Amino acid sequence: MNRASLLVVQGVEQGARFQLGERPVSMGRGVQNEVRILDTEVSRLHATIQQVKDTFVLTDRNSSNGTLVNGVAVRSHVLADGDQIQLGHTLLLFSDVERESVSQAAAERIQFLHQHDPADHSSIVSQMDGRTVSLPVAADSSDESGSPSNLTVLYRIAEEVVRPSVSIDQTLQRILDLTIAAVGADRGCVLLTDPQSGEIRPQVAGQRGMSEPGSRMPVSRTIVDYVLKNNQGVRTADAQHDSRFDPARSILQAGIREAMCVPMQGRHELMGVMYLDITTPADRLLLQGKAAGFREDQLRLLVAIGRQAALAVENNRYQQAFVKAERLAAMGQTIATLSHHIKNILQGVRGGSYLIDMGLNDHNEDLVRKGWHVVDKNQHKIYHLVMDMLSFSKDRKPALAPAQLNETVGDVIELMQARATECAVDLQFQPDTNLPMCTFDAEGIHRAVLNIVINAIDAVEGSDHAVVKVETGLHVESDMLWVAVSDNGPGIPEDQLGRIFNVFESTKGARGTGLGLAVSLKIIREHGGDIAVESRLGEGSRFTLAWPRLDDDHHLGDSTRG
Repeated sequence: MNRASLLVVQGVEQGARFQLGERPVSMGRGVQNEVRILDTEVSRLHATIQQVKDTFVLTDRNSSNGTLVNGVAVRSHVLADGDQIQLGHTLLLFSDVERESVSQAAAERIQFLHQHDPADHSSIVSQMDGRTVSLPVAADSSDESGSPSNLTVLYRIAEEVVRPSVSIDQTLQRILDLTIAAVGADRGCVLLTDPQSGEIRPQVAGQRGMSEPGSRMPVSRTIVDYVLKNNQGVRTADAQHDSRFDPARSILQAGIREAMCVPMQGRHELMGVMYLDITTPADRLLLQGKAAGFREDQLRLLVAIGRQAALAVENNRYQQAFVKAERLAAMGQTIATLSHHIKNILQGVRGGSYLIDMGLNDHNEDLVRKGWHVVDKNQHKIYHLVMDMLSFSKDRKPALAPAQLNETVGDVIELMQARATECAVDLQFQPDTNLPMCTFDAEGIHRAVLNIVINAIDAVEGSDHAVVKVETGLHVESDMLWVAVSDNGPGIPEDQLGRIFNVFESTKGARGTGLGLAVSLKIIREHGGDIAVESRLGEGSRFTLAWPRLDDDHHLGDSTRG
């Protein structure tokens, strides 16, 4: 599993994820990029990302509109987990974390001191309600120790809560790191309650500086259970100076001086706790000009942060639930729609089989041929349905190779000629004889044009003087190849034009699957192009498939042209 990836959070390809590895990755509008950005403000070769030792370096390739990381224009930048990369109007989130191992790593760094454990003599010296917090906010930007003010810290935490993230673990880790720095803690962790089992488990852990190999952060289960039960934020005493601690057996053995633990109260339920402690000796802190322990206002701040962190967890769980529900609903709709189409095709096959059976019993060769014609027709239907399903479901990259567009489109005409004759449709082909050899995915373009031609024949079937005309050409000014499919059918109502490329939206009723146009658009966009539609009721329709011409690699290298 690749540890790094890019997620498109804003743009045409929203939701698409691209894995990063040892090989350099190019980003841009050009079809030969590993990361295709379908954005007119993005250059053909806009930027590259390359792994350098344990880091990933983003480099702008002299793009027309520049590359931004977290809102700042860069030429070369070492990416950090959570960085937002902006190319044109497209926003990508860089992730460099193994999601499955985050909570496991946190669990390995946390040691619970369970109830009745002789080593746990924690003592609570102050507490605060975790549901209602009055937070004193300094007017200046920092306090006497140079730490950010409460307002500044909460503002940064709020930014993390609403910031796009690949996982809730990333959000909680950033919140925890900011909190540790803000209150002057040495270590910290977030413990979440499992929604299924109700068990409290480590989710993320952090600390200032380097830790000793194999060292684990001790967490008092007594304190955690108290906070969960009473929904109270608590601050424990300095073990080194409080007579209530037994220096021989208390948490002093683990080097703990003071700790704070606060509830993570969501809108409707308690999500878990945040736990921070200090291990640095008081005399060393004083020499460094820092406070010798946690203060009451810091406990108030931590309670407020715990609330923000809880809302982030709660929102994430709601979002996951909605996504799951939408996936199940979409799956149900897809299965129902496909089942309907397959049932119609199978009914046709059964009808043809019945005719064949009758012809064989009666030794009627004409009846057998008629039945076989019906079976063969429906066999083609199920083949096209399966091919469209495969084309639409696969996140594929065009298999680019030199080819002649006229030959590719000519194959479509030859394939559909028999069907056109059967439907009494005049299928015409008018190729541009001056088209040069170009680089494109011949199989993909064949499929895209075939679907449009099938739709056009279906649209004019049964009409008087039905004509479908297919043309090819090259627009010299824009350097775009194009294929146009025109018909003199009934046309498409204006209120349906905006939906015809949606999956399972068909204007052909029971005869259509609603996949053909969606597949064609997907293939053309994989080539960096688009499909334009012109239609008038009673006069017919014209579909124009257009995409950038590629004849060699110099198009990809020309990054200065938008």
